[in-house]
Amino acid sequence: MIVGTAGHVDHGKTALVRALTGTDTDRLPEEKRRGISIELGYAFLDVPAGGRIGLVDVPGHERLVHTMLAGASGIDHALLVVAADDGPMPQTREHLAVLSLLGISRGWVALTKCDRVDAPRIEQAGREVRQLLAGTALEGARIVRTSAATGEGVADLRAELASAAGRDVHSDEGTRGFRLPVDRVFTIKGAGTVVTGSAAAGCVQAGDELAVVPGGRRLRVRTLHAQGAPAQQGRARERLALQVAGAGTGEIVRGQWLCNPAVVLATDRIDARVTVWRDATPLRAGSAVHVHLGAADIMGTVALLDAARELGPGDTALVQLVLRQPTAAWRGDRLVLRDAAAQHTLAGGTVLDPMPPRRYRRSPGRLAELAAHAACEPAQRLRALLAASDSGVDLRAWVRAEGWLVEPPLHHEGVHRAGYFAIGTAQLERMHARMADVLAGCHRAEPGEAGVELQRARRMVAPLSAPEAWELVVAEAVAAGRLVRHGPVLALPEHDARLGAADERIAARVLPQIEAAAFDPPWLSELALHIGESEDALRPALLRLARRGELHQVVPDLFFSHASLCRLAAAARSLADAEGSVRAADLRDATGMRRKRVVQVLEYFDRTGLLRRAGDRHYLRGGTAIYA
Repeated sequence: MIVGTAGHVDHGKTALVRALTGTDTDRLPEEKRRGISIELGYAFLDVPAGGRIGLVDVPGHERLVHTMLAGASGIDHALLVVAADDGPMPQTREHLAVLSLLGISRGWVALTKCDRVDAPRIEQAGREVRQLLAGTALEGARIVRTSAATGEGVADLRAELASAAGRDVHSDEGTRGFRLPVDRVFTIKGAGTVVTGSAAAGCVQAGDELAVVPGGRRLRVRTLHAQGAPAQQGRARERLALQVAGAGTGEIVRGQWLCNPAVVLATDRIDARVTVWRDATPLRAGSAVHVHLGAADIMGTVALLDAARELGPGDTALVQLVLRQPTAAWRGDRLVLRDAAAQHTLAGGTVLDPMPPRRYRRSPGRLAELAAHAACEPAQRLRALLAASDSGVDLRAWVRAEGWLVEPPLHHEGVHRAGYFAIGTAQLERMHARMADVLAGCHRAEPGEAGVELQRARRMVAPLSAPEAWELVVAEAVAAGRLVRHGPVLALPEHDARLGAADERIAARVLPQIEAAAFDPPWLSELALHIGESEDALRPALLRLARRGELHQVVPDLFFSHASLCRLAAAARSLADAEGSVRAADLRDATGMRRKRVVQVLEYFDRTGLLRRAGDRHYLRGGTAIYA
């Protein structure tokens, strides 16, 4: 269990932590000299029944709210500290806003410095605190009267913390990937780099490999401390210090995450549901804000998705946060928004989708998907998302965004699945009906054409669908007899587009030559010369054959047979499976083709969706069934 302090500067947070634990969390010379906390401090309290409580002591100065947020993002319980002589002060209110917006609903109020005032003032301070807490997440929290100087109430508060630790249960460490928001990095002479944070999920052991996100660097955990003591394993909701190999101190910074490589996620857009704090100014569309997520503080812009131009105090709505730099985020993470000048806390809420679309973000379909993301249980969320998403669900991406190591079972009717993609039956029926309408219109407009090219049909029917989801929809339609497919061309079964007599004559003469040439077909000019036709007559005929799926125009006037392109696609897939990507030299060696022709083919595969180019490498992507 992790408890975080909160409250106004000089209200005695650090002194109270010292009285509870015996640890002075002010470690910097400047903190000693000025008598106030500047950085996050950490202490640990042993529980009589066994175990340890971690305490995060945060600074209370108004200019250090960003530091307070970095520490508060990983706590389970709050210890709101209010001095009895002052009562609630400005940073008491802002820290309370932060705790409420982070969803921290368990905690206590420590009324400090009770030795300095009389009983009536203590009673009055208690009334002020209860009035302040009314309507917040901490309403009803017990108020404990304390004095760090005399020890009054310290044992009582210590007993409260121990009792809460005994009731604290957390059981998802085996199913969620380990995640830790980095809030401190330092070097120990002879030991190397040490990274600390409050573990958000999962578990980690000495020897584990972790990824730094954003950034992608891989590290190995040498040793670790959990709750301030040497350990072999660290778990969610523990303060951890990880001694790591693979990076120097300056190569990891506060705001990054260490996580299991299986759940690596970096994004510059986040869809979230946020609530404006009751005392805040309105949150307007297009506002520049500080986005506090984990231990990160990143500038971003607010786009309202289901509301008018602004949200007033207490309003809740869906927003998309467009970030100025990537960060890590997972569904369910809490975030807080502060104004561009970092003077006021505005709103807070929950991440719904860390990988949202850039287009159609306000469409009814997209809003239905976000409603599905808001469901409570993972299996319930997935069922609702399958019922809402016309474009299907990439289960790999969904599991990663949830932070899970395993995929929840899909043992229910109404789901069609191919590989890692799934789509609901109702959505599949709607897609098939829309596809039939689109193809019927194309057949009426182009009665002489064999059908509609696969990717063109996708742009007309389901422009937002992933290639894998689109192939699943097409495969189901073909299997059900609703469509016929000729290579990359789709048509309705009743559509009959025949070649004219001239095209039939040309096809009979050139198709065998192109097929026999395999990976080195003749240019159109050579074909025209060989069969005694003009290039102007031959070109439209070959283009019509390409639209039927019998040929592929890789570059202008160079046509491959469909069978040859399928063999080349199979070779590219094999290389991608074995090496992770395809390079021109590798495909050349595997097929015996000339390099120039290999480059032309790879560029064609990039255009048609089989591959995606990055530098001198080509990576396999969804549209692999085009060449089946």
